[in-house]
Amino acid sequence: MKIDSHQHFWHFDPLRDKWIDSSMQKIAKDFLPKDLKPLLEQSQIEGCVAVQANQSEIETKFLLNLAKQNPFIKGVVGWIDLQADDLSERLDYFTKNTLFKGVRHVVQGEKKGFMLQNSFLRGIRQLKDFNLTYDILIYPHQLEEAIVLVEKNPDQPFVLDHLAKPYIKDQKIDKWASLIKQLAKHKNVYCKLSGMITEADWNHWLARDFDNYLSVALEAFGSNRLMFGSDWPVCLLAGSYQHVVQIIDLYINKFKASDQKKIMGENACNFYNL
Repeated sequence: MKIDSHQHFWHFDPLRDKWIDSSMQKIAKDFLPKDLKPLLEQSQIEGCVAVQANQSEIETKFLLNLAKQNPFIKGVVGWIDLQADDLSERLDYFTKNTLFKGVRHVVQGEKKGFMLQNSFLRGIRQLKDFNLTYDILIYPHQLEEAIVLVEKNPDQPFVLDHLAKPYIKDQKIDKWASLIKQLAKHKNVYCKLSGMITEADWNHWLARDFDNYLSVALEAFGSNRLMFGSDWPVCLLAGSYQHVVQIIDLYINKFKASDQKKIMGENACNFYNL
């Protein structure tokens, strides 16, 4: 099954969605399943994983409701306050819905040390008791902290979103690559091939701009721990849904058919238990 492991839905709210600034007017509107479904069909992708964009349980319930109504949404990565005193009760509540697969926090917006707070670590440790995954959303300068987080939780399934947003526009790679390789030594960590075109020059990128970053990810994680994700609709800032699919297709078309299938869906199915 071909799966888009990373996309978003929202009813645009200018007060809530302040991260969508004046340079992002292209995505300052509603994006719903009816908008994504034809794009998936055009690329022969059979399902997707909806990932939180807003930090609230209201968002989590919104995504789960969309998944219930639209069978092509195979799972939801939602938000729950991992530092809450009643976390166990909240996890128990949400995992009654089998479409709830994992949790994400927008750590890229947090201060240094956030992931290593006792309260956050305590929350992460509870996820495996509920068979939940955790999506790591960070910038390159936070990779060292993420490595410690993973070291402290060897039995927790993690996936790195967007390759930790490397500096593709400036073609900086060396330090990022070294840290990616360290992170990937932990076999409980997967990586999403997603979010790359928005880290490039939005108006002047070429497919080859991504090759070195994809090569680092492949060497580090191997075809068994990589998964395709579109990051739609955020990707629309720099290109179309088809552009994102084509970048990965072009890169992996020389791989064995079995490895292509893993990256384009099988790994996501296994990781998220779709």
